Amino acid sequence: MTALRDYPKPGHKPDTASMMRVDQAGEYGATRIYAGQLAVMGDRHPMSRLIAGMAAQEEHHRRTFDRMMIERGVRPTILQPFWNVAGYALGAVTAAIGPEAAMACTAAIETEIDRHYAEQREQLGDADPELSDTIADFQAEEVEHRDTALANGAEKAMAYPLLAGVIRLGCRAAIKLSARI
Repeated sequence: MTALRDYPKPGHKPDTASMMRVDQAGEYGATRIYAGQLAVMGDRHPMSRLIAGMAAQEEHHRRTFDRMMIERGVRPTILQPFWNVAGYALGAVTAAIGPEAAMACTAAIETEIDRHYAEQREQLGDADPELSDTIADFQAEEVEHRDTALANGAEKAMAYPLLAGVIRLGCRAAIKLSARI
């Protein structure tokens, strides 16, 4: 949880460039995770349509942040090539373990993203209504993804608490790194 000292003081402008950089990186990573899952599961698996639908929403999120970053002159993270490979690998590995592990991956990541977006909205307050509204809309869809994953067997994955914990830790590290680099 973000400490109160991390929130901007009155009159302090939040670092929206850093917010957009990390959000775009996260949405890009999500598209790569789903690409890896779909590559392993194929389009005939019953979960594929569900995953493809979530992937399409993540692609929309990424394109929105891409546009906002261009309009505002914000550079992307230099870690993007790493997130490309790491996201795809995470998706492929979890899908290879099984559909429940693929759903566990989604549930873990979306749990962290919900927390992350809530912190950003708190930091933004009413300093940047466009960004705040965008984050709120995307946060609602990320919560839907988490709930969908949980409803489709995420918690039945082998060693779910360990798998989810490791993925959540990795997600938190990716957020911190992408915001700064």
